[in-house]
Amino acid sequence: MTGFPQFWLRNTPRSLLLLPASWLYRIVAFARRSAYRWGVLGRERIGVPVLVIGNIFVGGTGKTPLVLWMVRYLRAMGKRPGIITRGYGGQAKEWPQVVHEDSDPLDVGDEPVLLAQRGGCPVVASPDRVDAARTLVEEFGCDVVVSDDGLQHYRLMRDMEVVVVDAARGLGNGHCLPAGPLREPRSRLRTVDLLVANGGPSWLTPYYFTLRLNQAVGITDVTRSRSLTDFAGEQAHAIAGIGNPDRFFAALGRYGIEVIQHPFADHYPFAEKDITFDDDLPVLMTEKDAVKCRPHASERHWAVPAETVLTAETERAMKARVRAALERFQTGRKRRSRA
Repeated sequence: MTGFPQFWLRNTPRSLLLLPASWLYRIVAFARRSAYRWGVLGRERIGVPVLVIGNIFVGGTGKTPLVLWMVRYLRAMGKRPGIITRGYGGQAKEWPQVVHEDSDPLDVGDEPVLLAQRGGCPVVASPDRVDAARTLVEEFGCDVVVSDDGLQHYRLMRDMEVVVVDAARGLGNGHCLPAGPLREPRSRLRTVDLLVANGGPSWLTPYYFTLRLNQAVGITDVTRSRSLTDFAGEQAHAIAGIGNPDRFFAALGRYGIEVIQHPFADHYPFAEKDITFDDDLPVLMTEKDAVKCRPHASERHWAVPAETVLTAETERAMKARVRAALERFQTGRKRRSRA
């Protein structure tokens, strides 16, 4: 029920059959990016640095935790960051939408609400990243914009690109859509500022981060919390509607929890029946899923927050790239003002 075609992870007769369509997709993607690079299609700068954290792999690779790390670092630098996001799954009739901690995920999407709850900075969602970024600058006075995804939204000029890959899945079978899971070919990775793996070391990059789970927080009452060690030796339902549910299940299992797995597709629209079971066992789920499940939750339902842990080498590289991007923006603005 993960909604992810398994043939995307390896070469199979089905993926090979789709290769001609994949080659056509690559041509279209290259032509589109080239049109922006050569000025055939217009690009827009919004007057402040734009830092993009995205991917070339369809679906979730764990960008959101790195976005949260990024805005914390920018705040520590004395900056006023804001986050833009597409609002995937949101059904609002008008965009952009300013996202608050209590915004309805049905309107703006699940990830934007989580970012508003955890980011400590303004969050604006819109399929048009330029409009969202302008809202941050004009209404909130943000002096840096962090884009959660949007690597392929080339109309918005950017000063830094970080790509996140899943350490376990890598680039799948290496093919572009529809034969594989890639939005752009692997060669695109040579043009970004930094490639970071989520979940551990990867053959693609020496830089990586992991997600540390420590406790469970009550969904109906956030003042209630339990250490995950309290669940050791017990059975518990585990719900994950994220890019790689297996990583969440494995992390819980390392605490000695007997996990009853319930994987769902990324951004899955949960209903009450999806999180209700004919027993009295606890139900653990990711923070992103808890955002959507809150209306259906009871005292047995717990959210499990994840802490982003970068390796020392990765943290140094991230900070160096951010500082370099901010300096490039200032240098470029001075040069443009003299022109």
